[in-house]
Amino acid sequence: MLLFMLSLCLNLFPWAKFRKKKGAIKAHTLIDLDGNIPAWLFITEGSVHDVNALDHLPVEAGAYYVMDKGYVDFKRLYRFTLESANWITRAKDNMKFKRLYSAATDRSTGIICDQTIVLTGFYSKKDYPDKIRRIKYKDAETNITYVFITNNFKTEAITICKLYKQRWQVELFFKWIKQNLRIKVFYGTSKNAVYTQIWIAVNVYVLIAIIKKELKSPYSLNKILQILSVGVFEKIQLNQAFTRIESSNKITDPLK
Repeated sequence: MLLFMLSLCLNLFPWAKFRKKKGAIKAHTLIDLDGNIPAWLFITEGSVHDVNALDHLPVEAGAYYVMDKGYVDFKRLYRFTLESANWITRAKDNMKFKRLYSAATDRSTGIICDQTIVLTGFYSKKDYPDKIRRIKYKDAETNITYVFITNNFKTEAITICKLYKQRWQVELFFKWIKQNLRIKVFYGTSKNAVYTQIWIAVNVYVLIAIIKKELKSPYSLNKILQILSVGVFEKIQLNQAFTRIESSNKITDPLK
């Protein structure tokens, strides 16, 4: 789960409250990594705090929910634990805790420590009375040290770190939408118009991803979009459209 923010001009979008002289909207997105497609989307004005999105997120028992530390709210995270779901996020620097014990680690993997902790903050320990797992990891590629927290005590520590890294698939998803579906240019200024255009863009992405998977196409999402745009007003079977383009070889993928 990741937050994506779009800046807007307050003169044109006065409803998109964010700061005194700046407007924005937030798109809180949950990506299903089994296909890299959005499974849930919640759009708010920029002034709405990130953690409020968790109140609307449907929780599935046994699933893994990976989110950045902007969503750290222990009362809301405890809901995941109560509903038998796994959550993974990064610890805030000011988090107060007490270490109960440490598990053995293989430092060659980058894992510095794998601890079981309890929160000691006045409010946080009330909001989250159970134990939490704290993993400190140093990325060999970037030489950056991360501290992850989770309610999952069974999965290997290095796997928890790798799961968090997959969170950046959301960034790639929105980058593709902005580049290919002109989400930076809005055709209306009302709240409904902006939200509708974002939902249309997301639906187009999902449909193209489904086409790629169903047809087992070797083409990238960009090329599939190009092929579909050529015959947008033609009534033709999708597999025939790809066969025709392949034979004529008129479209090339700039990203390949």
